[in-house]
Amino acid sequence: MNKRASGLLLHITSLPSAYGIGDLGPMAYRFVDFLSKSSQKYWQILPLNITDGAFNHSPYSSISAFAGNTLMISPELLVEEKFLTKDDLEPIPDFSIEKVDYAKVELYKNRLFESAVLNFMTAKKGQGTEKSNAVKNHLKQTFKEYDQFCQENQYWLDSFSLFVAIKAYLGGQMWNDWPVELRDRHPDALKKIKNDLEEEIEKNRFLQYLFYHQWHKLKTYCQKHKVEIIGDIPIYVSYDSADVWTHPELFKLDENKYPRFIAGVPPDYFSATGQRWGNPVYEWESLRETKYRWWIERLKHNFELFDLIRIDHFRGFLAFWEVPIHEETAVNGHWCEVPAEDFFKTLQKEFHSLPVIAEDLGIITPDVVDIMHRFKFPGMKVLLFAFGGNPKENPYMPKNHVKDCVVYTGTHDNNTTRGWFERDMSEEERNNLFNFIGKSVSTNEIAWSLIEIAMRSVANTAMIPMQDILNLGAEARMNTPATVHGNWLWRLTSIALNEHLEKKLSLVTHTAKRA
Repeated sequence: MNKRASGLLLHITSLPSAYGIGDLGPMAYRFVDFLSKSSQKYWQILPLNITDGAFNHSPYSSISAFAGNTLMISPELLVEEKFLTKDDLEPIPDFSIEKVDYAKVELYKNRLFESAVLNFMTAKKGQGTEKSNAVKNHLKQTFKEYDQFCQENQYWLDSFSLFVAIKAYLGGQMWNDWPVELRDRHPDALKKIKNDLEEEIEKNRFLQYLFYHQWHKLKTYCQKHKVEIIGDIPIYVSYDSADVWTHPELFKLDENKYPRFIAGVPPDYFSATGQRWGNPVYEWESLRETKYRWWIERLKHNFELFDLIRIDHFRGFLAFWEVPIHEETAVNGHWCEVPAEDFFKTLQKEFHSLPVIAEDLGIITPDVVDIMHRFKFPGMKVLLFAFGGNPKENPYMPKNHVKDCVVYTGTHDNNTTRGWFERDMSEEERNNLFNFIGKSVSTNEIAWSLIEIAMRSVANTAMIPMQDILNLGAEARMNTPATVHGNWLWRLTSIALNEHLEKKLSLVTHTAKRA
């Protein structure tokens, strides 16, 4: 990220699709074409991890730090890949084109997955001998790729597939409520349950193969069009996850495998009681004893998926706020230091490079800044934070940007620029913004005014949410932190990707010398 360039922020689930949710099918390829034609180098997405209703389908809360979100599997590509027929896709429910209805999507796609898995299992057992030679050869190649996928991802895939199968078998219970022999992973109990749930386990493996098979095809298309993908990984994992069940020694748990402490942040300007996130915190001494293998496997997995990765809550690698589990607020938490230098030096030895963007928003201490500089991790500047307070001291003000950073108009956690302008902006911010621009701007002009400011920034990289490219209001907001419902729903309509917008975005990109 040492050359001037720009890109767009749009999650996969927000893509247009006839099947209720954005997926890895034709419209993903159409979006890559849009990026290429509008002179963009980067496509930033949110975490690809599997989501479910228990976490309100937040991509930042998952039952696995490795498994992909199978709801993003494209039905059209399943037909193309001969796992389904066109008739299998019917009837298609009357999905909204503007919002994701996750419950409706799950019902529909689970039906498709059952058919695809059945077809795969039947073919694998040697049935269906009436198939043509072309189809037989295709299936033979698929079996080979599937076996290779299972071998290459054995570190996480086997335990994840077993975890999901047991969870379904026990009616969705959290793993710490399972029978003790399963909760504590007794070898004999695991051997028996693996045998009992063999078909369900293989189904889970196969769906992960389908997801990653489609993902890597899309990534290859991006590479062909010189578009780089910026992924996103949360620093923490969910307690009710395959990762904590499989590696309990890496987290601060008690003798019954329940968290002793949970993650959060201390009281600040925004919250007098701080934030109590609920994720288990890491036992960093145990991680160090393993030479950070779990983190190395996690990063290796993500570096294979993406060209760069943004790490959420990066400051947690220096010190983290842990809250005793019995506390109702985060007030009585405390800071715990992390062996950051040893950790990052270990990563440097393991990987040829560390293409990481550090999410360094909020109050950042000097030790975080030092680590970012030493290991050359660019931070983030968000323009929606730039116009409050003293312009000379505000680090997000464009005059205070540095080359080695990524400037955003806003992120997935902010309102859209138009929504901010209409609903959230203070008079002080409005006056500072107009003074910076040198004139007042209207509601219809505000998004592109900030886009142009971002593009002109000295920052090497500028990233713009797709909602701002379209000048959409608060109705298109992706997430409102500290709220449970109504998030992760927004979808782009197919008519939005047009030639006029391509030319407009390309022009501002060329003018800013980012093409």
